[in-house]
Amino acid sequence: MRAGVVVAAQPGVEDLAVRAEELGLHSFWVNDTPMVHGDPFVALSLCAKATSRIRLGIGVTSPALRSAPAAASGLASLNALAPGRIICGVGTGNTARRTLGMRPTTADRLENFTVALQDLCAGRSTEYREGDRVRDIRFLHAGAHVNTADPIEFVVAALLGPKAAAVAGRRGTGLISFGLLDPTAWHALHDTRRHAAQGTPRDPDSPTGSRADSYVVTSLHLLDEDEDPHGEAARDATGHLVLSLLAFAADTAADTPAFAEQLGLEEREAVRRLLDRRGTTATAPDRHTKLYPNYLGRIAPQDRDLVLPSLMNTLALVGTRDDLLARITTMEQAGVDELLIQPVIDPPTEMALLAKLLT
Repeated sequence: MRAGVVVAAQPGVEDLAVRAEELGLHSFWVNDTPMVHGDPFVALSLCAKATSRIRLGIGVTSPALRSAPAAASGLASLNALAPGRIICGVGTGNTARRTLGMRPTTADRLENFTVALQDLCAGRSTEYREGDRVRDIRFLHAGAHVNTADPIEFVVAALLGPKAAAVAGRRGTGLISFGLLDPTAWHALHDTRRHAAQGTPRDPDSPTGSRADSYVVTSLHLLDEDEDPHGEAARDATGHLVLSLLAFAADTAADTPAFAEQLGLEEREAVRRLLDRRGTTATAPDRHTKLYPNYLGRIAPQDRDLVLPSLMNTLALVGTRDDLLARITTMEQAGVDELLIQPVIDPPTEMALLAKLLT
């Protein structure tokens, strides 16, 4: 299985990209969560100039964050700096929207956005709509400004729901998912994508999706001899994933309760404690300002008790070398092409561990 890394945009991010390339990692991704992290297009521009081989990914942008012309311009500009090395993840903006106190967009809007980006980034015209006004648009000057000749890889963000996977199938893209380590769930996503692709007629001039790879974002912790798999070190390495899930459950408990209702009693109690600890409620209109600060950052020691073993085991890879390789092999057999880690404790060391394990 290939290996890659996901980080937040911040000064010095290009140094991490250089190190990832030196370690032989396949891809380097930057989050697009405007009110929490820095701008991924700025960060990846620096990374593009500092590297020569590693693929550079936006993980992930959304029509609820950026217009298609603006996003396409950013992608094609990156493609001019790093020809053929750009990956664009697209999604409904679940986290990025919720950090604004808003709901994610629809699968239909996601698909229209993906179509527009594929067309524009390949130098074709596309339909652009604002209200009742519809126009065909295209890049009016390419050349040195943007690169529409080298292909950009597109992947659609999907969890367990079939709608996003169906968009990937119809548009010929790959998939990316966050913390989805269940092989059965990956089989279901791939079946949905294949079924949607089979029912979609192909225009010979339309994008064919020459790459349709699957990526999973997780965290990795290699246990020392006799180390507690749920001890402080393991909780610190995986807690950002667990707290992101608890924050999502807390945020959606009132208006979209289906997710929280799937959690067990211990997990629901952790959600309640998180709300109390952050000084908010599941119905407070400003709860997003209390739940999402430091999102996907290193957890505070006083929050270690919220990092439940059940959620660590679900979202992250913790174990001995043999344990990790066995789980990774099972995921690879389920169709996952690349393992992306989101390091928070010591990114260079964690990237080196991933490279040693997989490359």
